[in-house]
Amino acid sequence: MNDGIAPAAETLPVRILGPFRELGELKRIRSALQEGSIAERLFAAAWGALVAGQELGAVMRATTAAALAATRLGDIDRGVLSAIGVEGDEAQAIIDRAVGEAAEELPPEALDGLRGAPLLTAGAAPPFVTKLARQPRAGVTCPGKPRLLLEPPENHAEHCLITAVYGVVLSPFYGAGSEAVFLASLAHHLHNALIPDSGFAGEVLLGKHLEPAFARATELALAELPAALADRVRKARAILPDAETPEGRAFHAADTLDRVLQIEQHLRAGKATMHYVLHDMELVHAGPVRVFQDRLLTAMGLSA
Repeated sequence: MNDGIAPAAETLPVRILGPFRELGELKRIRSALQEGSIAERLFAAAWGALVAGQELGAVMRATTAAALAATRLGDIDRGVLSAIGVEGDEAQAIIDRAVGEAAEELPPEALDGLRGAPLLTAGAAPPFVTKLARQPRAGVTCPGKPRLLLEPPENHAEHCLITAVYGVVLSPFYGAGSEAVFLASLAHHLHNALIPDSGFAGEVLLGKHLEPAFARATELALAELPAALADRVRKARAILPDAETPEGRAFHAADTLDRVLQIEQHLRAGKATMHYVLHDMELVHAGPVRVFQDRLLTAMGLSA
């Protein structure tokens, strides 16, 4: 039976996995002057801007552009650029170049409005944001099997943010409304602000109590939002239960890819060889002392 889902899924070009892997690394990039990862902070900034009343499309574009730029600049954002005397058009040009370079393998239609994207409006994030940032993901669980934990774990704020950015990029492939996908992705784990993540195994054990518990916890989180925004979030979350709509497909594609690429990141790092690090990644790279460094590593048996 053709349910219309497989053909759409098959249109995704494999080349997007490169940029998606780099976006996923934002869960693990931190810097001295900031608390938490870039992904965690972008999640809080997006919710703060929404609570402050910034238009959803502007928040979506600003967040997506900031995430793409961070894959090249790390935590060198507009605030850092301003602190070192780079402002205005010059700062915008640096951000736009980073976005363009990061997006080379992405579909042009996914990049509409990202160059010159607005800044996120500063606002106080609702309390559930901090709780989701403190709530670790469960790892890999399956009923009847021991849990597979990979350290350090991601948290729910990081997962929701990366899923939201993936969803914006994937929406054109499914003919989906990117704003609904973005907002639903930001909000798809609201229940975990209250309920610790026990994974698939724990959810099976909750049985008939699972859905009522998730619904109750979600409503407690939504009560922290202004009423109009809470209603909009409820409407966006209507795409979550299935993949029967373009928006549902874009969301579930984004969510699935982030879950799998998160685990792949740990496995990929575990398979890295010293030869790859030294030769392909040029850990000891070209410079005035390169000859000395190569001789040292050879003498110490570390030249791979």
